[in-house]
Amino acid sequence: MGDQVSLQNIFEDFLNKKSIFINKDALTIRYTPKNIPHRDEQINTLAKILAPCLRLERPSNIFIYGKTGTGKTCVVQHIARQLEATAIKKEIPLKVIYINCNLKRVADTEYRLIAQLCREVGTEVPMTGLPTNEVYKAFFNSIDDKRQIIIIILDEIDNLVKKCGDEVLYNFTRINQELDNAKVSFIGISNDVTFKNNLDPRVKSSLSEEELVFPPYDALQIKDILTERANVAFAQDVISEEVISKCAAYAAREHGDARRALDLLRVAGELAEREGSDQVLEKHVDSAEEKIESDSVFEVIKHLPYQSQLVFYSGLVIQETKPPPIYTGELFDVYTEICKKVGSKILTQRRVSDLISELDMLGLFNAKVVSKGRYGRTRELSVSVSETNLDKIKVFLDEKIGISA
Repeated sequence: MGDQVSLQNIFEDFLNKKSIFINKDALTIRYTPKNIPHRDEQINTLAKILAPCLRLERPSNIFIYGKTGTGKTCVVQHIARQLEATAIKKEIPLKVIYINCNLKRVADTEYRLIAQLCREVGTEVPMTGLPTNEVYKAFFNSIDDKRQIIIIILDEIDNLVKKCGDEVLYNFTRINQELDNAKVSFIGISNDVTFKNNLDPRVKSSLSEEELVFPPYDALQIKDILTERANVAFAQDVISEEVISKCAAYAAREHGDARRALDLLRVAGELAEREGSDQVLEKHVDSAEEKIESDSVFEVIKHLPYQSQLVFYSGLVIQETKPPPIYTGELFDVYTEICKKVGSKILTQRRVSDLISELDMLGLFNAKVVSKGRYGRTRELSVSVSETNLDKIKVFLDEKIGISA
């Protein structure tokens, strides 16, 4: 009974205390701000590429890439909304369809993806059971009854290819050949800058008629983004400039990821509120950083494919013996030794290089290309995991890989 009373007190106290948040959603991925700082160039370029669709001309297919948290989805959705608003005002038949290819049951098979497209244009098809070409036909029939432009945004398109292969993209690029009235354009968004290298050349040329790169943000740019969002998210005088600067500095260190900075600010706010504080302090940011880093990094490493774990472990082993940088050649040598020790297949140097790129994209390695003059170019690496997590990760990988006796 006593426990229940104390629980009741916790909930009552929470409800009675004024929240430090006004709109917590402003610090999440769901929120699309009215103003997107430091992306004018990308916004203008993308808007100019898409503008012809307002004259019912099919715009070029666009491939957009950049690391996580560089504003790709935010910018694309912002422009899509403006485009649709203009089309409604001018009575132009235009529809934008957004699909996140990372969502299960939406884009894990070609069939489900086309079925989802059918639903987006108001045609119901069963989740399974029909031949795939029948589902395509249903999609064509539902959009080709009038002159219109359809823009299909495929976010995290690399996940679609991992699950379904690039045949589905080849089929997409030929959709316009099947249509008499409607015209379809694609925008592919990827966090993986190496993704395009492995595509079928036919897909590559038609999918990326135009390309747009989103560079990482620096600390000052992230600070501007956080300041704008904090003004929407928090009550007055809850957050100081120092706290925002600290969040920005943490995130800039982690590949200029604005999404991570927003997570940091949100979790810091939640920790402050839990503690009963009416201000978010620097200590709350430190605690939030520890919590987020520990949870996310360990989860990522736990779910890496075995060969990626071997490559990452090789980096850990080298960094224990000497300060960075680690060179790709020496990492490959250590990786080869570890593979022999645990009896694992040794991948080619080229494949290991691809895995290093993936680990860089995940934020586990920090890789930069340096010129060696007439000796060509190489990559310098360092392990991007905080000291506090290294022991836990090392123990886990020792057991997983089979190094420990």
